[in-house]
Amino acid sequence: MTNTPQKDRTQSSQRISEAAHKNHEELFPNHKSTLKVTDPELIEVFDNFAFDEVITLSKLDTKTRVMLILASMIGSQALSEFKIMVGAALNVGVTPIEIKEIVYQGVPYVGMAKAFDFVHATNEILTHRGIQLPLEGQSTTSPETRYDKGLAVQKEIFGETIDQMYERSPKDQLHIQRFLSANCFGDYYTRNGVDIKVRELITLSILIALGGVESQINALLLLRKNKIFVGWVERSETQQNQRLLVLGFVPQPNLRLNSSKSLKIRVDDFYPTRVIKER
Repeated sequence: MTNTPQKDRTQSSQRISEAAHKNHEELFPNHKSTLKVTDPELIEVFDNFAFDEVITLSKLDTKTRVMLILASMIGSQALSEFKIMVGAALNVGVTPIEIKEIVYQGVPYVGMAKAFDFVHATNEILTHRGIQLPLEGQSTTSPETRYDKGLAVQKEIFGETIDQMYERSPKDQLHIQRFLSANCFGDYYTRNGVDIKVRELITLSILIALGGVESQINALLLLRKNKIFVGWVERSETQQNQRLLVLGFVPQPNLRLNSSKSLKIRVDDFYPTRVIKER
């Protein structure tokens, strides 16, 4: 019986591109991956895609991209990976307050029951990093002002649509509109720590990862009063239109993604200039 020479199982890890390695190190400096030992082929494929190919086509800066990844992990309930990415976020300049605001922003969309573990996980990591809790408060409203300020933010984002929603609401459901204005917008959107435009990106990332909420995604994008173009854009158009922002790969079957198309958003008057990385 002859022994068949074993293939060098570390060989595939050597095929990780220089760009993928560099971008990975930016988030996780000197990290020793156990999966790189046990699953080298998976790590080769994933790292080259996520840390090279996707980033090459993205116009988001590293800090903003990581913030949106954290948001998407709340929506998809990826707690273990969230804990790892909080450390990466701190490594690339996301502040503790910004991380907290991402978690808080998830509460009105995923519910406190699903956000609960993410709040505690964030606290554990910040404490381990020597960051004293509680952090500086970011609330800008009071019980007396939350409704009016929330309604004002709604109208800033969605315009006259909000008045129409109130007018068309049945009387026995009008309290739901008030809940939306006072809680979702008055309690959360009015907070400091993250500006409204980035907060909308965070919300969008949470909703896409959550899945099954296409109507809310349409409301967030299509009803906004500023100029936005949202739709399914052929890949061939991507290179022709420099004002399109690729949000990234979204593996959510509820969005009915077509393999030949990608979700694109025109950035006119929507995203802060620091988010866009000029090529």
